[in-house]
Amino acid sequence: MAQGMTGMRIGLSTSSVYPESTAVAFELAGALGFDGVEIMVGTDAASQDVNAIKALRDHYQVPVLSIHAPCLLITQRVWGTDSWGKLVKAEDVARTLDADTVVVHPPFRWQRDYARDFEEGIARMSADTDVRFAVENMYPWRAKVGSIGAYSPDWDVRTGSYSHTTLDVSHCAVSHTDPIEMAADLGSRLHHIHLADGTGSSVDEHLVPGRGNQPVAELLTHLMATQFSGSVIAEISTRRAVDREQREADLAQTLAFFQLHTGAAL
Repeated sequence: MAQGMTGMRIGLSTSSVYPESTAVAFELAGALGFDGVEIMVGTDAASQDVNAIKALRDHYQVPVLSIHAPCLLITQRVWGTDSWGKLVKAEDVARTLDADTVVVHPPFRWQRDYARDFEEGIARMSADTDVRFAVENMYPWRAKVGSIGAYSPDWDVRTGSYSHTTLDVSHCAVSHTDPIEMAADLGSRLHHIHLADGTGSSVDEHLVPGRGNQPVAELLTHLMATQFSGSVIAEISTRRAVDREQREADLAQTLAFFQLHTGAAL
């Protein structure tokens, strides 16, 4: 296992092996020494099926640390079309798999009914369960003429009243937000990290840490100094990897970066 000195765990998002399967994420997480996985509920049928996930967990002996609720444009119909129903399902799956966190994106602006009482609804759901709903920072969509507010109430979770939040470094890069400043501003509300890198492009890059220009090492140092004890989830893009060997090397490099900057046991 690769836990940092403060007890923070390093997990692997199943999205990090795309276009390979959820099963491959479990296999590689176990082989490389990650502490667990985050299930990105997506178009892969196994990611939507709690029994399939449980079988993979038990087969590879790799814990499920968190569930990323389906909230992308391509997953609008996964687990139904009701946004609150998706979160209820995500919570149930998390409890079944002994995961402590559900990662949630803020609503798209066009999801008006969902967005209208999103903060209050998250607070109500959080009050009824030990599972943490950790709302993730997003970013404005940028166009040639400026930026578009795509999320409501806001892409910046610091403006909300959420008790638990997720900080995604790649999203910080797109929004030109200093991740260390965001972490400091969130304080005790910071519960979950998506570890990646970026260059400040308008594209959400999810680079291997060290391949962009974000202060990723400094962020990990900050987390250590503030005794952060949540999960750090490697959420990188390997879709351009030419083969399994290159994909595995990218994942191994991400894990090594975490270990180097947190003093985690090798």
